[in-house]
Amino acid sequence: MRRLARWHIWLGWLIGLPLVMWTVTGLVMVARPIETVRGAHLRADTSQIDKTLPAQFALPATLDLSGRTIERIEIAAPDGVPLVWATQADGSVQRYDARTGRALPRLSMREAQGIAVAGTTISGVQAGSPPPARFFEADDVPFDFRRPMPVWQVAMPDGTHVYVGADTARIEAVRTRWWRLFDFVWGLHIMDLETREDTSHPILILFAALGAIGSVIGCVLLFRRRKARIKVPRG
Repeated sequence: MRRLARWHIWLGWLIGLPLVMWTVTGLVMVARPIETVRGAHLRADTSQIDKTLPAQFALPATLDLSGRTIERIEIAAPDGVPLVWATQADGSVQRYDARTGRALPRLSMREAQGIAVAGTTISGVQAGSPPPARFFEADDVPFDFRRPMPVWQVAMPDGTHVYVGADTARIEAVRTRWWRLFDFVWGLHIMDLETREDTSHPILILFAALGAIGSVIGCVLLFRRRKARIKVPRG
């Protein structure tokens, strides 16, 4: 038991900091609902937008998708205008006017700003003064987006970043300040601040195993000490 006690002390010095870090970061991550972290409460209600296609609707013959590896076709009519989204094997997306078959160009900055403002409930945007926006290519997106697709980053007055797909014309992500804090503590929690995606690497596994061993030894010592403190009445 003395040997176990010494091991427990040395393991405590070794795993004390990671255990505190896991506890604190876990507390931060559960402090708010995940929907709030993802900014779902900031998205505008689009249920009233007419997305119904005419009963006799058919794709025009001028819509030519030949020569491309298309994985998914989506058809919808936001604001009553029928559009086609063709997603290719490499993940790139091309929009088409479903009435004429004409390929639509990438969003302009003004269009992206309008989508970000109309698609969220974030206040503070003054009329005639759209929030600043910056374009990023698929291979150079900001760290808080981390998806290989061309996007417009629209910086809202409250510090939220609204990402609008340049090809999809949709809000692809809403990154609040709390999301960015959550993302940082998540990286600490899994001990991967570089990509914040690797949840199974040797350092994390090692400290998790040491933490489990230290906890088991502590439980053994706890029951042993409790038994030793029981006094036997004298006859």
